[in-house]
Amino acid sequence: MLTRRPAQDRGHANHGWLDSYHSFSFADYFDPLHMGYGPLRVINEDRIEPGAGFDTHGHRDMEIITIVLAGELEHRDSLGNGSVIRRGEIQRMSAGTGIRHSEFNPSREQTTHLLQIWIEPDRASLAPGYEQVPVDLAQSRGRLVQLAGPAPVQTGVSIHQDARLMAGEIDGDESIEYPLPDDRRVYLHLAEGSLTVNGQTLSAGDALKIRGEPMVRMSEGRAATVLLFDLP
Repeated sequence: MLTRRPAQDRGHANHGWLDSYHSFSFADYFDPLHMGYGPLRVINEDRIEPGAGFDTHGHRDMEIITIVLAGELEHRDSLGNGSVIRRGEIQRMSAGTGIRHSEFNPSREQTTHLLQIWIEPDRASLAPGYEQVPVDLAQSRGRLVQLAGPAPVQTGVSIHQDARLMAGEIDGDESIEYPLPDDRRVYLHLAEGSLTVNGQTLSAGDALKIRGEPMVRMSEGRAATVLLFDLP
């Protein structure tokens, strides 16, 4: 079964310094039909204006993954971490029993374009944690590379959930097939470009809920960057 989620149907909030699209209910956007998908709770596509950002705020009991598509994001948190995240890196923050952090666009000229993803952990009250690692997206041309998954991981960051986040870049004649067992489901989000998935044509920001299909087939990409969430 395929359920398409068009980009234009997402929640939208433009605060001037922040232009944000919400795939699932978030902040002032509430849609009882889109509260999450399994443990996947948030996919926010954010564009942050130069010099702007989120002041220090808190989180609990959530695995928070940040992927920068363009520009830079400066991060500081109550664990003492301070870093700048760029395209080709992935950040995971386990909020656990509580963590406070800030996120800013350090550039004076370039807008930061990012995806922030929240995944519910498999248990509450974990110790807060932080991880940031490089991921060579060039290796994902015509195939999927893992960005996040349960420990131990070979690539990407580890999360406290039986879920995997994969990324792939597809262009021209390249194609990817991903087998889907009966007890798993997929949420596929197209971050950039255009792509055909199991006969469905997607544009940037579109998504598919996939369940009960033996295979996820991705082809006919045009500068496509795709995120595939393998979920229980």
